[in-house]
Amino acid sequence: MPRVLMIDDEPELLQKLVRHALRDGPAELLVARSATEGLALAANAPPDVVLLDMHLPDGTGLDVFRRLRAADRRTPVVFITGSAGTDTAIEAMKEGAFDYLFKPVELEQLKRVVAQALEVSRLVRQPAILADTLPTDDRTDAIIGRCPAMREVYKAVGRVADQNVAVLITGESGTGKEVIARAIYQHGRRATGPFLALNCAAIPENLLESELFGHEKGAFTGADRRRIGRFEQAHGGTIFLDEIGDMPLATQAKMLRVLQDQAFERVGGNETISTDVRVLAATNRDLPEMVARGLFRGDLYYRLGVFTVALPPLRERGDDLPLLVRHYLGRYSRELGREVRDAAPDALEILRAYPWPGNVRELQSVLKQALLLARGELLLPAFLPGSLRASVPATGSPVGDKFELEAFVRERLEGGSRGLYAETVSAVERVLLPLVLKHTGGNQVQAAEVLGITRKTLRARLRELGLTVTRAVERVADDDTDPGD
Repeated sequence: MPRVLMIDDEPELLQKLVRHALRDGPAELLVARSATEGLALAANAPPDVVLLDMHLPDGTGLDVFRRLRAADRRTPVVFITGSAGTDTAIEAMKEGAFDYLFKPVELEQLKRVVAQALEVSRLVRQPAILADTLPTDDRTDAIIGRCPAMREVYKAVGRVADQNVAVLITGESGTGKEVIARAIYQHGRRATGPFLALNCAAIPENLLESELFGHEKGAFTGADRRRIGRFEQAHGGTIFLDEIGDMPLATQAKMLRVLQDQAFERVGGNETISTDVRVLAATNRDLPEMVARGLFRGDLYYRLGVFTVALPPLRERGDDLPLLVRHYLGRYSRELGREVRDAAPDALEILRAYPWPGNVRELQSVLKQALLLARGELLLPAFLPGSLRASVPATGSPVGDKFELEAFVRERLEGGSRGLYAETVSAVERVLLPLVLKHTGGNQVQAAEVLGITRKTLRARLRELGLTVTRAVERVADDDTDPGD
């Protein structure tokens, strides 16, 4: 459970509001009334986020901030001040504070800022695993794969992580570009510094420049105070710009200067700000094609593309799918209170046959949906979303028409199966039912008689296994009648 530490000499005025802001997600709130008490609590139970008053009975908030920063620069600190003067808060922002709020604090603003700070803290601390085998901790973010393309990704991360150069991460949506960015950050020399992520496509064009570089008071309508941008906040650390292909051309020019000179001006300001930030960027767009069409600056593309990491789509990752399925089944089973440990061979075959246009992110969503319906320790085809099963044509048994039962059982035993009975029955049925239906010419009544089951049972098993017959056979079968149905 994440910890939020509030250091305020009058916590009664704010504590109830903070608890209300944390109500949407489980979090532990620690309260200190002085600088000494706050620093002691932070030392004994390191917080994920700190809410810090600017004025304390035994010190200033700025002094406390600097000591917290010395202990762990990754902890987001949000200043809360009741004074009209903002000079000290702005100074703290320059030194890396996450944000500052004015008393009385508005609940919605507090909820938004605290949620963002908790997410930044989680991203910085949660390991980004790059592995060709399943990680032991299924709660970590993971890029797992053994295919040649993924092995090249691992090597690329190893080559560039410790170098202070810009990196461009390319790949379709949902392939895991942010996890790769965090792996580069965590394995690099800036791992103790801040890591700030920004989705360029999620911020309106007229606000993106201010979000990145900050603005001066009065720079535009609604700019009622100076704002410190992400490039100042991330000083000494790393900034990750997702969907950089959606960045407006005017902002691209300013980005180019930051990459070249590590300097910029706030919107509406004349003061040149120096910064020391490593830039990681990602896109699912074809930037060279955008450059050719004049939609993206060529000079910026060449600066960003000093080193490129290309992520393959899930459909091109061969046998990586079973690894990913087992990893996410373990992870989400824990979250959802399920006992599913693996997927049945026929369910896995359906997952293999699906093209996954949304890549790993879509796989995660499908498995979560399936787990909400699942029972027992094995994921069966019936638990998969109907839309996914309908989009995958049946292609026969996943083990082929010549099914070797003993070989199948031995393979699953060596694989550590915990649902072998159900797996074996499903695999046998995948061979048995199509063969019997072929023998009866698709007549389900006759097939049910041969099998010694009712037609209703046969239809249910065909549906659960995701098996279909040809349209001609379906027409014949639908003409049959069975008094027992």
